[in-house]
Amino acid sequence: MLISEFDYDQLPRYHIDSILFNNLVDDGANGDIIFVFGSKKSLKYRCPRAIELYKEKRASKILFSGGVQWDGQHDVEAMVMSEEAKKHGVSEMDILVEPLSKHTRDNVLFSSKILESSIGLANIRRILIVTTAYHMRRSFMTMMTYLPASIAYTFCPVNDQSTTRDNWFLSEKGTVRVREECRKIITYTRNGQLRDFDIELN
Repeated sequence: MLISEFDYDQLPRYHIDSILFNNLVDDGANGDIIFVFGSKKSLKYRCPRAIELYKEKRASKILFSGGVQWDGQHDVEAMVMSEEAKKHGVSEMDILVEPLSKHTRDNVLFSSKILESSIGLANIRRILIVTTAYHMRRSFMTMMTYLPASIAYTFCPVNDQSTTRDNWFLSEKGTVRVREECRKIITYTRNGQLRDFDIELN
């Protein structure tokens, strides 16, 4: 079922589950770069996974993307994640930083310029995407829309405490968050910001 065909106001639980989580698991493939989307708690959830992938030699470079400075942080997301990675042994030469984006689409658009100038988009065969599980579909669709079709993707989702595939429906916070995420995906697809995508239903 195409994303554009879903009715946001009439989304049963299994539709939400299918849209946000179906077939978005790590296939174990290696890539050319680890792409990390920033967030308020990226240091807690996303950055550690990126460091782990790097140390496992799944990719030789990490790109940290995010230009929001959250309360309690001395710099924007990309910069604080970069600093944390260096503290844990990631070589500065293997880190790329995109420190201006405020939204998922800008994460990808701004980072594409950095990837082009540093590596060359034509030289990238596979990107490992690191973000929270419920945000993975929109991240992937955004990359599919704005990056070259020749690039393949491996999903490396991380779980937060309240919005996993197994528990989002158990709390108001998780339910509100996944429904808002589905609304964004459906709306952005219908207005042409994201390329339509066929979802396998549970």
